Amino acid sequence: MSFTSSSKESFQEGSFFVRKKIKVYTVFVVLSFLVVVMRAWYLQILKGDDFLGKSEQNRIRKISLPDYRGVIKDRRGKIIVNVRPSFSLYVTPEDADNLTESLDFLSKFMEINEDKLREDIRQSSSFKNVLIKRDISRREVAYIEENKMLLPGVRIKVEPIRNYAHREFASHVLGYLGEVSKDELKTLKFSRYQPGDMIGKNGIEKIYESELKGKKGFKEVEVDVSGRELKALRKLSPETGNSLVLTLDSRVQRKLETLMDQVSDEHSVEGSAVVMKVQSGEIIAMVSKPSFDPNAFATGVSRKKWNSLLRDDKNPLQNRTIDGQYPPASTYKLVTAYAGLSEKIIKPEDTIFCPGQFHLGKRDYRCWKKKGHGKMNLHDALVQSCDVYFYTLGHRLGIDSLAKYANKLGLGELTGIRLKGEKSGLVPSTQWKKKIKNIPWYPGETISASIGQGYNLVTPLQSVNMISAIASNGFLVRPYIVKRIEDSNGKLIKEFYPKVRRNIGIDPVVLKILKEGLRGVVHDAHGTGHRARLKNITVSGKTGTAQVIGMKDSDEINPEDKIPYQYRDHAWFVAFAPYEKPEVSVSVIIEHGGHGGEVAAPIARQVLETYFTYYPPFKTIKSNKE
Repeated sequence: MSFTSSSKESFQEGSFFVRKKIKVYTVFVVLSFLVVVMRAWYLQILKGDDFLGKSEQNRIRKISLPDYRGVIKDRRGKIIVNVRPSFSLYVTPEDADNLTESLDFLSKFMEINEDKLREDIRQSSSFKNVLIKRDISRREVAYIEENKMLLPGVRIKVEPIRNYAHREFASHVLGYLGEVSKDELKTLKFSRYQPGDMIGKNGIEKIYESELKGKKGFKEVEVDVSGRELKALRKLSPETGNSLVLTLDSRVQRKLETLMDQVSDEHSVEGSAVVMKVQSGEIIAMVSKPSFDPNAFATGVSRKKWNSLLRDDKNPLQNRTIDGQYPPASTYKLVTAYAGLSEKIIKPEDTIFCPGQFHLGKRDYRCWKKKGHGKMNLHDALVQSCDVYFYTLGHRLGIDSLAKYANKLGLGELTGIRLKGEKSGLVPSTQWKKKIKNIPWYPGETISASIGQGYNLVTPLQSVNMISAIASNGFLVRPYIVKRIEDSNGKLIKEFYPKVRRNIGIDPVVLKILKEGLRGVVHDAHGTGHRARLKNITVSGKTGTAQVIGMKDSDEINPEDKIPYQYRDHAWFVAFAPYEKPEVSVSVIIEHGGHGGEVAAPIARQVLETYFTYYPPFKTIKSNKE
C-alpha cells in the first residue's frame, strides 16, 4: 500500500501531536509525583513530630488530677477547714458529636452558665476538659449516668472541694475561694494555674494561697474514638498543700459567735468582737457580724448570689474587726486620762465639779448624766465615765496633746495583723484638719474629741490593742492569727512568734492609776461596767456609748417614741483580765446596741468566762511529795 504525499504529511502531523501529548502527560505525571513526594516530605519530615503528637493525642490523653488544698486547724489541732469529695461535670469538645445539643439537653435539667461555658470552650483546646458545673448533686449524677449515651464527650469526675465544716464559723478570718480570673492567669504569680482553678480570694485563704495550694498530678490514658478511657498508661499522683495552725481556739470562737447572735431578737446583729492574748498578740477569737457561709463560694458563687451580697446594706462580707471604723466614745477617755497625767495637767486627787454640762463659748456640752456627777477625781471620773471631767481635761490639753498620746497607744495606725483590708482609723489634729479640710481647728471640736466623738475613728482591733498596751505595762504588740505552717504529714515548716512593735514608755505611776481606774469601772459600786464582773477573776475595763446622732439632734426625737434603729448609739466595751496578771483582752462593739455597759459588757463577761474555763489563770502547783 503506498502513501500519497498528503497522507504522509497527515501521518507525520498526527505523530507530532501524540508525542506532544505524551510529553505533556509525562510532565504532568512527574510534577504530580513531585507534589506527592514534597507533600509526603512535608507531612513526614518537616511536620512529622507535630502530627505524630496530634495522632497520639487522638489516642492517648493526658488528664490532669486535682491537687488537695491544705487543711486549716485551730490552736489545739482541731480541723476547721478541709476538703471533701464532690462530683464535677466536664465536657471534652473533641469527643462531643453535637455540643449544642448536649448543652441544650443538660440545661433542661440543671442550671448551667451557657455563655461562660461557650467562652471557655472557645478559648480552650478541643482535647481539654472544660468544666460545665462544679459539685453537682447526686440527683444530677444519676440523671447524667442514665443518659450518658446521649451525651458523648460529657463525663463526671470526682474531685476534692473546699469544706468549711462549721459554715459561718470565723468566715471573715478564713476568707473564701473563687475561680482564678483571666487577668490573674496572665501574671507570673498564677502561671501554674489553669482556667477553672479555685484560689483564695479573701482572708487567710488568700494570704497563704501559696502555702495551702497543692500540686496537681496527671495520668495518661488510652482512649477510643469516642474519648472513652480504655486503660491507664502512666500516672503522677497529686500533692497535698501545707496546713495552717491558727491562734484561734474554736471553743472560744464558737461561744463568742453565739453570744453575738443572741444580742437581739428584733434585728440581726451588726458589730464585732475580738479576744487577744495580752503579752503575745495571739488572736483567740475574732467575730464580725453579719457573717456569711464560705461554702457558697467553694463551688463558684453565682452572679445573682454575689450581687445580692454586694447589695446587702448590712455588708456581710465586711470584716468589721479590722476595717470597721467607729467613734471610740468613752473608751477614748483612757487616752485623755493618760495624756492629762503624763503632761501633769492634773493630779489623780484633783477634783472637777460636774453640774451636768460644760460651757464653752455659746454652747453647752452635756454630760450623759443630766443632773451631773458632782465633785469628781480622776478615779471616780473613769469609774462613772463622767463626760464633764474629761471635757475639762481635754480642753486644758488641746487636740494635739490628745493626738500625741492616742498615737502612742497605737490609734491612727495599722496594727500590722496579716489580714487584707485593715484600716488605720483616724486621730485628728490641727495639722490633719488643715491638710484635709484646709480650715483651722476649733476649741469646741476638742471637747467632743476628748470623749471619743467628733472626728475620732478606731477599729475594734485597735481598741483591743490599746487596752492590751496598758495591761502589758506599755508594750504594743503586733496581733497575729497563724501560729505555724506544717506539711501534710504534720512536720513543722515555719513557726510565728510574738513581735513587740514598740514600748510606749508609759510612767509606772500613771500606769497604776489607769489600771486601778479600769478595775473600778467593773468592780466599784457605781462602775458603768459592773455587768462584766466574774466571780473569782478581777476584770478591768471601760464602757463606751458612741453617738450616731448628736445630743442636740436626739432632742428632736420624742422620748415616748422608740428611737429608730439607725439612730441608736453603738455599744462599746474593752477589757483585760486578770487584773493582777493580765493574760487576755477583749473588745466588743454592737452597732446601734445602746449603752456599752448594758449590751457589750455582758458579752465580754461571758466570753472571758469561757476563756478562763479552758485556760484557768491560777493553777495550783503540786509539790513533789504529793
